[in-house]
Amino acid sequence: MTKEIIHTDHAPAALGPYSQAVKVGHLIFTAGQVGLDPATGKLVEDDITIQTERVLQNLTAVLTAAGATLDNVVKCTVFLKDMGEFAAMNAVYGRYFTSQHPARSAVQVAALPLGARVEIEAIALLSN
Repeated sequence: MTKEIIHTDHAPAALGPYSQAVKVGHLIFTAGQVGLDPATGKLVEDDITIQTERVLQNLTAVLTAAGATLDNVVKCTVFLKDMGEFAAMNAVYGRYFTSQHPARSAVQVAALPLGARVEIEAIALLSN
């Protein structure tokens, strides 16, 4: 199997030597998305709700570029700067994942890129 590098201008450019996503066969592996505005390259407001909204918009854009939607996501990993903000993040997350919820892990980390409050990565499965 070959790997296909996924890129879209509708999500923030990679901040380092990595791809927004990689597609291998029917699987899509996204890089973690933080709340960067793709138009400015800057982090949106320092608010968990606003950042989670932007993160999921960015994740949607990357998946779209790979030929998928959030409905194709089978696993998400959520990285939070403060686990005390889980409920606020989860409220936004629940508006995006409305059916056939993917498996998910959520962990608190010491720090995230650019001082972000939340980062989310996903694995998606394309149908034949």
